[in-house]
Amino acid sequence: MFTGIDEVDWASLRHAYGSAEDVPALLRGLASADRDERETALDGMYGAVHHQGDVYDSTLACVPFLLALVASGEVADRAGIVELLVSIGGEGREDGVPGPAGLPVGDSAHAAADGDLCARAAVGVRAGAEVFVRLAGDADPSVRRAAPTALVGFLDEPARVLALLRERCALERDDRVLQALTESLGVFVRRRPGHAAGALELLTTLSSEPYAPGPRLAALGQLVACAPDHLPVDLVPAAVGLLRERSARRSAGRDGVGCPHSDTLASRLRRLRPSDDEGSQLLRTLHRGLGDRLDLRKALLRGQLTSPDVVDRCNAVWMAAGLLREWRADWAEPVSLIGAQLRFEEGRLREAAVSVLEDLHTLAAPAADDLAALVASRPDLWVRRWERGAPTLGGPLKALARSGDRRAVPVLSEVLDGPVVPDDLGYAIGPLGRSAASLAPALRRRLGETPLDSPGVFERAVPLLSAVAALRDAEAVPEVLRVLRGVPAGARLRDAVVESAVRALDAVGKEGAGAHAPEVIPVLRQLLATEYAAVAAGPLWSVEGDASAVLPVLTAELAEGRPRRRAAAGALARLGPAAARALAELRRTVRADDLWERVAAACAVWRISGDADLSAPVLRAAWTQNPYTRRTITSCLAALGPAGVPLHDLVRAEVTARRRHLAVRGGGRGSQDVLDDERLVRACGEVLAGASGME
Repeated sequence: MFTGIDEVDWASLRHAYGSAEDVPALLRGLASADRDERETALDGMYGAVHHQGDVYDSTLACVPFLLALVASGEVADRAGIVELLVSIGGEGREDGVPGPAGLPVGDSAHAAADGDLCARAAVGVRAGAEVFVRLAGDADPSVRRAAPTALVGFLDEPARVLALLRERCALERDDRVLQALTESLGVFVRRRPGHAAGALELLTTLSSEPYAPGPRLAALGQLVACAPDHLPVDLVPAAVGLLRERSARRSAGRDGVGCPHSDTLASRLRRLRPSDDEGSQLLRTLHRGLGDRLDLRKALLRGQLTSPDVVDRCNAVWMAAGLLREWRADWAEPVSLIGAQLRFEEGRLREAAVSVLEDLHTLAAPAADDLAALVASRPDLWVRRWERGAPTLGGPLKALARSGDRRAVPVLSEVLDGPVVPDDLGYAIGPLGRSAASLAPALRRRLGETPLDSPGVFERAVPLLSAVAALRDAEAVPEVLRVLRGVPAGARLRDAVVESAVRALDAVGKEGAGAHAPEVIPVLRQLLATEYAAVAAGPLWSVEGDASAVLPVLTAELAEGRPRRRAAAGALARLGPAAARALAELRRTVRADDLWERVAAACAVWRISGDADLSAPVLRAAWTQNPYTRRTITSCLAALGPAGVPLHDLVRAEVTARRRHLAVRGGGRGSQDVLDDERLVRACGEVLAGASGME
């Protein structure tokens, strides 16, 4: 297995952490008779030699020895080594780095070098592909499960690969191996369309009796993705029935049990997977294959969320999260069914449901009754205490507040009066709007008591300032000014604290801040002479209405290299025609390298001068290039009214699009994604309604 290993100059090779001279010990560890040593060695291979999927020169040097290891019947845990080889060879990557297909197209010598290493790794694994032929019939079921992916990916003889897969399907009696074979058949169909007929025939056979529920579900998932015409007409009822039959078998212990592992990274990752990771993957494949057929996906989700099996329902909750983050639709029924999971005492299921509902914000409204019932019955869940770190608002209460349900208000009031008040409570106020007005005195009191010289001033003050802004609480102006005057120059994240305080004054508006104008105006004017000039100028203009006070400062902020050019352009846009003297600088900024600066300047030019010829093309390009700009552009169009018509086609297309704007290019998966998208759609609708009202 290790012939020639000492002839390799490992010290001259590199991995993620420098010299690869420790790699021979890792390779030998993979062959150890001790389980802990084997898992530790596999940790090391993933942690250094194949760190985060990267390929190094040392990775290439390992390939022959890894192939020898999996070829040896004396080595235990060879399935993990096969999976490592599959990853090194590039199979299943989603980052654009190809497997056997060839070199990537890079935009730099570094990218080309990385691509060359990846391509050479694929060639190296393909050179040893014969070993995977033998492993397909190995005595170890876990090895047989790992081998089909390698066969399809690295054996360049499609007819032979199909014959091997057909033979193994006929001989195999282990359902989990059959599922792996089924998944590989789907990959084969997509990669080898000229040989697809035989593979589709096999998949169709595997999707029906006498095969067990797991392989049948796997076959349906592959057929959905690559051959919808081969599917049964009752796809969803059939899939739900198979899921429940499979779950009954699993509950009865007929699908095998796990085995203990040492405390290595590999074993910890196994324990962190869902308790039925295999079942989760089967249904995830089916959902992915159904794509935008949302009616079918809703029906499938309904079947999962009403399953008698707790594990099935828990998996369904997490799948629903991904579905709701990606697609726009009427999700009232699935959300209501997620809420229904809160009625069960099973801890993992309830925590999953709460976590998903937290991230849905106002879309969680159909689950509000169940959230309110849980909040009312479990005061111990109002605040979450951590072993390390400050307490936070409990998930059920946070989800209820974010949904906009006013039943959260009296509970938040109790928390505010209690002995432990989470710093993040202020962030829950915004969705409640004016229904949370009764909380204003307590929020003002806490803001006034916040020690401004504390290292935690950011964590304490910023959420409270966001609550003041959400409630437009004019009576809180003295407390906000206290923050602006008193936060120390060296405070951690001082910029965020100051900017949050200025936004709170801005949200209060001219009437609210005007009542305290003798105090507000001097503070904002002082900020004009600091790095916060661009942030303070807009609110000062709103309160004072004196363009001459802010225009010179904002124009200066547009100078090349200033860090707040975007904020300055945004403030100038608010001035409208009164900012005409800044147009020359704004037009230069429209051609800036930074996308966000271009967008802000283009919006300002359009609002100040009505110059759509310059601004509209820039905003149109940004809308497509970066979906995160769409809310900013839509706000601009709302301010322009009928003058924004040249871009209304983008707004109409957005309103009718089925995918959420941040999912279009595989965007973020943060808790704000759904909220941002819902706000964008609502704003687009208002733009179009305003335009039609002007006609």
